[in-house]
Amino acid sequence: MEITRTTRTTNTFTRTLGRSGIEVSALGFGCWAIGGEWQSADGQPLGWGRVDDEESVRAVRRALDLGVTFFDTADVYGCGHSERLLGRALGKRRDEVVVATKWGNLFDERTRTADGQDATPEHARRALTASLARLGTDHVDLYQLHIADARPADAAELRDACETFVAEGLVRAYAWSTDDPARAAVFAEGEHCTAVQHALNVLQDAPAMLALCEELDLASIDRSPLAMGLLTGGHHARRAPLEAGDIRSRPPAWLPGFGDGSGAAPEWLARVEALREVLTSGGRTLAQGALAWLWARSPRTVPIPGFRSVAQAEENASALAKGPLTAAQSAEVDRILGR
Repeated sequence: MEITRTTRTTNTFTRTLGRSGIEVSALGFGCWAIGGEWQSADGQPLGWGRVDDEESVRAVRRALDLGVTFFDTADVYGCGHSERLLGRALGKRRDEVVVATKWGNLFDERTRTADGQDATPEHARRALTASLARLGTDHVDLYQLHIADARPADAAELRDACETFVAEGLVRAYAWSTDDPARAAVFAEGEHCTAVQHALNVLQDAPAMLALCEELDLASIDRSPLAMGLLTGGHHARRAPLEAGDIRSRPPAWLPGFGDGSGAAPEWLARVEALREVLTSGGRTLAQGALAWLWARSPRTVPIPGFRSVAQAEENASALAKGPLTAAQSAEVDRILGR
């Protein structure tokens, strides 16, 4: 039985989300950044700084025109703002795309403050109802648990709740956003679990998670595919000052590569520079090469880079036409990184 499908057209190619049969562009767009500024209860910035909502809307629509059909958000991004903005940008084109969102975090939309988590099935239903309203849709294509370290026993109950949502037509498929393969396997016991969202980029491989995806017929939804901007070669990768509302200005423990928050850590930049030649081969930009590595890494990967402008949307979407790195180029990456 064919476990994943990759097809190529003139300017894009598509992949199937695991066992669901849902087809998406091989590149998704992550909507964390367009949520704008938000914070934790203790003042930790959790967004990517200030954004222009009108530019964000234009960027989403430009991505649609360039063949991107998969958009990933979360109820907590911008404390509801990302979902509202995505719903507005998609408008009457909602049926052209696959929309993924997440739940599990508690937040106040008015103050844009996140505070706590709720791993109960009752909250899952409340959160889903609220997300549907913000997105302006009657269903979510991929619903993802956003509590990475939830207890497996709680996750089993939430998995069963997701099966109920599928039966009710509110959700088409579901997944867990976690970097722990053992936890991902708990959700995968559900019939309509079709993916796991996890960190993966050329600097941070995840062989155990990719092996699980292969074994259990899951898609690998890849967050941080550009290593939080390190693989773009842009402003922040040059150790420029980070604005106060940017999570990288006060990086939490789970966010590597930014050291004391003054910009990219030198040792991480050195790895990027070592990879530049191979990643920019074939006329690719550095970011396009990083995406190409992910497609070459596994036929199950669907990277979801963030964006805040039309220019970023165009650069990322243009990577689709260039496709994956070759086997020889991937091997050169491994040689350079010593793995």
